[in-house]
Amino acid sequence: MLSARLDRRSVLSGAARLGALSALGGLFPGWAMAGTSGASAGAGVLSGQRIRLDIGHSMISVGGKPGHAVTANGTMPAPLIRLQQGQTVRLSVANGLKEDSSIHWHGLIVPFQYDGVPGISYPGIAPGHVFDYEFPIRQAGTYWYHSHSNMQEAMGLFGPIVIDPAGAEPAPYDREHIIMLSDWSSVHPHMQLRRLKQMGGYYNWQKQTLASLLAGRDQKLSDRLAWGKMRMDPTDISDVTGATYSYLINGHDSAANWTGLFAPGERVRLRFINAASMTNFNIRLPGLAMTVVQADGQDVEPVEIDEFQIGIAETYDVIVRPEKAEAVAIIAEALDRSGLCRATLAPQIGMVAPPVPLRERPLLVMRDMGMDMSGMDMGAGTLDLSAPVDAPAKSGGHATMKMRDTSVAPPGMRLGPGVATLSAAPADRVGDRPTGLENVDHRVLVYTDLKALVPSPDRRAPERELELHLTANMERYMWSFDGVKLSENPEPIAFRHNERVRVTLVNDTMMPHPIHLHGHFFELVNGAEEKQPRKHTVNVLPGGKISFDLTADALGDWAFHCHMLLHMHSGMFRVVTVRAGAAA
Repeated sequence: MLSARLDRRSVLSGAARLGALSALGGLFPGWAMAGTSGASAGAGVLSGQRIRLDIGHSMISVGGKPGHAVTANGTMPAPLIRLQQGQTVRLSVANGLKEDSSIHWHGLIVPFQYDGVPGISYPGIAPGHVFDYEFPIRQAGTYWYHSHSNMQEAMGLFGPIVIDPAGAEPAPYDREHIIMLSDWSSVHPHMQLRRLKQMGGYYNWQKQTLASLLAGRDQKLSDRLAWGKMRMDPTDISDVTGATYSYLINGHDSAANWTGLFAPGERVRLRFINAASMTNFNIRLPGLAMTVVQADGQDVEPVEIDEFQIGIAETYDVIVRPEKAEAVAIIAEALDRSGLCRATLAPQIGMVAPPVPLRERPLLVMRDMGMDMSGMDMGAGTLDLSAPVDAPAKSGGHATMKMRDTSVAPPGMRLGPGVATLSAAPADRVGDRPTGLENVDHRVLVYTDLKALVPSPDRRAPERELELHLTANMERYMWSFDGVKLSENPEPIAFRHNERVRVTLVNDTMMPHPIHLHGHFFELVNGAEEKQPRKHTVNVLPGGKISFDLTADALGDWAFHCHMLLHMHSGMFRVVTVRAGAAA
């Protein structure tokens, strides 16, 4: 509920506390400081039945450069909230900004009025006001919280949540560390968006060049000319890149060398949270295997891997067991390989893991356009993708394929300027290695590796199916569902209470999209049958499709959106409504 306005004394007291913290040089909570012995060590851990968060402004330094951040309790990342499954918590959030703010509890199952999305579940928190969120803790696992207002999330307003299970821990460990990934820029996200509207490839500094052609790298000349005629760029993998971003682990860049301690032989649980605004990361600990035990806070059957890609807003818990008293690198490499962050696991303070060079950046292929014809008998024609997107299709084989074939559009799709391409032959990519990891010579996690530790309680077959297209005009930087952006006020996606629905997401764009549904977990259709993994966010690969089964068991209105912040802000956002007896 909305509490009384903050009085002047409270505001001044809060400002004094933030000033004192800055004067001490401490903008990191205890769990995120270099040299921590574990996730619960030191200050900056909030627990119990009543918790207070104060949103305000802070000056920070990244890479020796000062910057302005929006923070909770004066730190970036924000304090760790540590709770117990089965308890009830009241979280009082005070807004000390001069603009509205909010906090969304990402992945937590809460009553819709406490979900924290302005305009959907509540009005938001006005300047100088306090909002009390109060709800029971129904689950265990690794989650996080962040603002859902005015892109404050990109400016530092995010923090981790760990919920300890009421019973025995299914994956025992001796020590744990939170590994919170983020991307930081001194350029305000609204300015980033403006620049991308003016030039879609503004931050792409890794385009193919004459030098790379002469050196025999990247595409050959004929392929470059063909892609150029299509106005497509195979290097257009990330919108915002290392050209402006510093990549951070727990608020530290590589030079700051965040270090987590371990004793040789210990089972160390690493709780990875991708709190980035626009960056999917590839995660590896060179020379050390990882065992995945949890995805999006939900227990999975252990699976040993060497690398995984974590989409924005996903979480993965892994257990590692370093046997030697040597420093081990934690590498978070940006999807487009425009930068990385290296942190260190070490038996003592002061050790630094060896640096790891950036790998060669990937290139998109036909499969990423939803036009992978492998294994299909398409006749002897040639695929002329250089023709205008709406040109009449020629007869015969491959020549019938177009970049924007309206015949493949679902009923109700708005085929306006916001839909530049349609996937003519989208593949089910649930088992594919993610972008950039297709050809590495070690074990890579794919969604088909994930199996729930405990079968889903709802084993009903879906009552109906729903197909949604992720659509865009990348050159104009327009993003939407089914060609309609949120500002055009589309009808909510309606479900009956407890209805069982199979939802298929079709990606008509050449970028991956981490799609997040608030208020629910869904079961990813990945061939695991009764052990389909439960997730709240799924990364849909370019030109592909992916399905999940949803039991609409949470009454209310819920956000459903791409978690790439600028995509969401530009329109790839819908409202899901769940009503008792509502028409589907």
